[in-house]
Amino acid sequence: MIHQQQLQFSTRGRGTFNISREVDDVIANSGITQGICQVFIHHTSASLILCENADPTVRTDLETFMKKIAPDGDSMFQHIDEGPDDMPAHVRTVLTQSSLSFPVNGGRDTLGTWQGIYLWEHRVHPHNRKVTITVMGE
Repeated sequence: MIHQQQLQFSTRGRGTFNISREVDDVIANSGITQGICQVFIHHTSASLILCENADPTVRTDLETFMKKIAPDGDSMFQHIDEGPDDMPAHVRTVLTQSSLSFPVNGGRDTLGTWQGIYLWEHRVHPHNRKVTITVMGE
């Protein structure tokens, strides 16, 4: 059996947004008790991460790290069509992930206690982001 659903998320600009609850709801409503869940983001300037969910400074530190390796407005970037955060957002996405997969058991995700699913917006301004969740199994 396969269940697929698209969700829309509105971001407030650069930062991480916990989407674990929304993904869990799709899994629970799928009727699938054992299988795999795949989460895919349809954008080149935002990504998905499986990250620490207890201490928000982990995500703050990740943002600090990304600012260092892909700074906005750096003269090394030629692709600046949509502003100084344009190419850095693409670099950040390439270095992270556009999709995540994890097991489903008992009709629930099997993430670890301290793991959460986050949409990571890499653009400075708010955006609407489309995510497709596919649950496969029995």
